[in-house]
Amino acid sequence: MQKQSSRLAIAAAGVTVVLWASAFVSIRSAGAAYSPGALALGRLLAGVLVLGAVLLVRREGLPPRAAWPGIVVSGLLWFGVYMVVLNWGEQEVDAGTAAMVVNIGPILIALLGARFLKESLPPRLLAGMAVSFAGAVTVGLSMSRSPAGGHASVLGVLLCVLAAMAYAGGVVAQKPALAHGSALQVTTFGCLVGAVACLPFAGRLVEEAGRAPLSATLNMIYLGVFPTALAFTTWAYALARTTAGRMGATTYAVPALVVLMAWVFLGELPGPLTLAGGALCLAGVAVSRSRTRSSAVSGTAEST
Repeated sequence: MQKQSSRLAIAAAGVTVVLWASAFVSIRSAGAAYSPGALALGRLLAGVLVLGAVLLVRREGLPPRAAWPGIVVSGLLWFGVYMVVLNWGEQEVDAGTAAMVVNIGPILIALLGARFLKESLPPRLLAGMAVSFAGAVTVGLSMSRSPAGGHASVLGVLLCVLAAMAYAGGVVAQKPALAHGSALQVTTFGCLVGAVACLPFAGRLVEEAGRAPLSATLNMIYLGVFPTALAFTTWAYALARTTAGRMGATTYAVPALVVLMAWVFLGELPGPLTLAGGALCLAGVAVSRSRTRSSAVSGTAEST
């Protein structure tokens, strides 16, 4: 039973990583027609509608009172601040710079998890994160030097740092909530909190939706249904079954998948440096997710 739960958690984490990687392509399209706040609100509203419908069908109801502090904090930081600030930051810096800066997030998650959740920092996790971060920097540098990239502002870099901090804080706040509420409950009401926080952008959303091309609006809806509603739920399911640090390290696979998706769907052929960086990202994830032989034999503390 435990082995089956472990496999389900790994599969859930895989779904999350793939869908979050796809979000970069959709954000690039939708962001041309929607401002950062309006795009975040539209994405969150689409997510809330889908999650709310599933919650009603499953009759899970409201989460327990003990889960609410984590839900509110993660909703404000991760679903609210992170989405708005990242959308804004990606308009101020090139994709490569954004990828490098935002990828300090998993490192912050590991450090905050050790401080506030009393999680351990095993050598393999730290080594894997170091390898993956080197890969993310390599991917970022290669993208920044491409003909399509190369612009960055101090404001944009600061916004990406803020996004990474909000992401890390949201993950660490969400972890305790999952001890009391289900993955669906925590995700649904976290998304709702984020949507409420973004309501000041409602006027801009209505105005921009009236003149945005259909493709941009469809991309915004896609972001809400798949990278938000589905991917955040599978993330919460996996996070409930492992440490925040280990889950954060898993997201280092995202830059490698973004490179692959840009190659397949956008025809952007990656150079040798980009491919090498993507390979480092995946290698680091493999190291960080591995366990020593002794812990694999005797350890039952984690199920992924």
